[in-house]
Amino acid sequence: MLARRILILNALGVALLLSWVTPSFTVWAYLDDAVFWFFNHTISVDNPRWNVLLAALNNRKFDMVIMFAMLAIMVSASYRDRQGGYRRWFGIGVTMLITAGLMNELVRNLITYSHPSPTKVFDDANLLSQLVHFATKDQAGNSFPGDHGIMAMIFAAFMLTFGDRATRIASLLLVACAVVPRVMAGAHWLSDVLVGSLSIVLLLLPWVLCTPIARRCSAAITRALERGEQKLAALRARRPH
Repeated sequence: MLARRILILNALGVALLLSWVTPSFTVWAYLDDAVFWFFNHTISVDNPRWNVLLAALNNRKFDMVIMFAMLAIMVSASYRDRQGGYRRWFGIGVTMLITAGLMNELVRNLITYSHPSPTKVFDDANLLSQLVHFATKDQAGNSFPGDHGIMAMIFAAFMLTFGDRATRIASLLLVACAVVPRVMAGAHWLSDVLVGSLSIVLLLLPWVLCTPIARRCSAAITRALERGEQKLAALRARRPH
């Protein structure tokens, strides 16, 4: 168990939350407003191509692109993995999905605080959905914490733990692709991601990735897959030709 790493990461998560909830710290309010208005001013009838691009990045179909990109990163990593190949990465993937599901339930049950997205707070905000002719997300009744941010950061954390250098770099770039468009469109405040999502990941994930839990779980799933393949091969061998 990497106790020191857990303590450091947890301390960073607590520090982020304290920097946000302490009344004397106004930096997050300033950053939230500044980032929102910087991008919101670019959303106008004078920038039709930019509107379409940003709207497409916030369309539900782009979420599927992100998911396929995650799968592609893992498949690519499995081809370069000489330790266990696709079986090992199948175990890592299932462990990651279990972890994400459990963390999602914890967040839903434990976090009672909520606030609307900036496009719902400011009456004079430019709405991307009113400038394009297809569905896009530019508003949220509850934007805290950023759900896309949590899922993308869980993926990146697993890739940083188990992947090689190329996998790590690709996963970090994917985090940006998943969360930045939401902030640019005004569906999330900057702090929804950098405080909400990141602090949750820093507080919870180290207890999975910096302890034997993740490695043992993924190894057990890998062994189960290998046994299943062996049984299937034995059944095929018994069939008369």
